Amino acid sequence: MTAQEDYQSEIKFSLVIPTYQESQTISSLIASVTNCLDQVLFQQYEVIIIDDNSPDLTWEIAKKLQKCYPQLQVICRQGKRGLSTAVLDGWKVAKGDVLGVIDADLQHPPQVLKQLWQEIEKGADLAIATRYKKGGKVEHWSVTRQVLSKGAHWLGLIFIPDVISGVSDPMSGYFLVRRCCLEYSFLRPVGYKILLEVLGKGKIEKVAEVGYCFQARLRGKSKVSYQQSLDYLHHLFRLRLALFPTQKFFRFAIVGILGIGVDLGSFWLLQQFNFNLTSSAILSTEIAIIHNFFWNDRWTFHEITQTQKQLKQQLRRGLSFNIICGAGLVINGLIVGGLSEQFGVNQYLAKLSAILLVMLWNFYLNLKFSWQWKPKNSKFS
Repeated sequence: MTAQEDYQSEIKFSLVIPTYQESQTISSLIASVTNCLDQVLFQQYEVIIIDDNSPDLTWEIAKKLQKCYPQLQVICRQGKRGLSTAVLDGWKVAKGDVLGVIDADLQHPPQVLKQLWQEIEKGADLAIATRYKKGGKVEHWSVTRQVLSKGAHWLGLIFIPDVISGVSDPMSGYFLVRRCCLEYSFLRPVGYKILLEVLGKGKIEKVAEVGYCFQARLRGKSKVSYQQSLDYLHHLFRLRLALFPTQKFFRFAIVGILGIGVDLGSFWLLQQFNFNLTSSAILSTEIAIIHNFFWNDRWTFHEITQTQKQLKQQLRRGLSFNIICGAGLVINGLIVGGLSEQFGVNQYLAKLSAILLVMLWNFYLNLKFSWQWKPKNSKFS
């Protein structure tokens, strides 16, 4: 059995390092990474270099180092570019039960790998190296770079709060994750923030964070670009759609359509009993809201109501639903008036736009506040 075969028969951890134009750092990086991992996982890990056919022949330099490091694999991709897809390609050929990723530019100190591994051994499903917890900091970042980083974090909280609200550094490119947490998860990252995809789609129960110093780049050029910012926005939008509770939304919409019929029928019936126009409109609307709450509580969100059967809990949900839908009626009127009177939009088109927007308003706020729904794999619930 060769030295490399001996390594591959005992693999516990696979570390993927995506590279492009890193010929100046690759030798130092591999030496540092293997030195650290030998201390905690001697002959039980592999390092996988995934290079995007770098013009500076990074992959060729790495291949020459395989004689000294039997745990090292090198793959040169042809016709493909991108950090996140490189990581996924590396994980596909990885043999370890724990998968990891680290940048190749030495801005991620390899010494932190030992602490991350210790967190995995303590039971974490995901161990993240963070710049924003105790022991974490950033070296030599301009004010502009700091503002952009914080802005990206805030955008993430707006688009996918249920995914990243419990993580201090969701844009980190330095983490370890158990393979079993990603099984049956269809990962489709865009750009270079693969951790967002792991957090959003992985079956993660326990997250641990380890503070580290994001070091200044000593050699090579930064890969940060305007295109990466666009990719990040694209990724956030696509992840939001992928995590959207589509079935619940369609059930909510069906109940809403039935509620229109209840509203009109109640309005007609009240008119037959000689209620005045205003009273009929208000009462019929309230009857429709009660109808909608009843069916949403027992059908749309039935798995939540099964665990919250107390009368006090039902009343809280009902009151919250009433307030949110009541506010939606006011917003509906404002939208119709604003579009038709201020912008000259056709009144029927204005009404249709208002209905769609208020439906989204009602669904999202009731999802979060009335039924307090969270994804099944939420690691912070």
